[in-house]
Amino acid sequence: MELNDLYRRVIMDHYKNPRNRGELEDESVSVQLNNPTCGDRISLQLQVENGVVTNARFTGEGCSISMSSASMMTEAVKGRTFEEALSLAERFSSLMQGEEVEFDELEDIEALSGVNKFPARIKCATLAWNALKKGIEPQKH
Repeated sequence: MELNDLYRRVIMDHYKNPRNRGELEDESVSVQLNNPTCGDRISLQLQVENGVVTNARFTGEGCSISMSSASMMTEAVKGRTFEEALSLAERFSSLMQGEEVEFDELEDIEALSGVNKFPARIKCATLAWNALKKGIEPQKH
């Protein structure tokens, strides 16, 4: 099986079976973002304790790229400190700019690496990650 085919399957799995879809009842951080060029929108909620993301959920509507990216991101940030979560977001931004980036135990995220060949879709892939940055950067201070 070709790598692109495998990546497509991973993306579609996260789209059809999203992880962490829904709302938190007692979130610490809540961020809404939308992509006006295509209509994708996300509402991200994080539970935070002592600077660590203990839970993450999202709701929203959008294409398979934006929703699968949100699913992958919420999985990736659970149990991470703000600094670790922001580092992941920066590495994801680098991936979207075509740089070689390893995600070690988070190999599902690498399935989105092909998105950088389609500039119009990069905003779709980064929507959830931008919501994450917007939500936790003010909390760090």
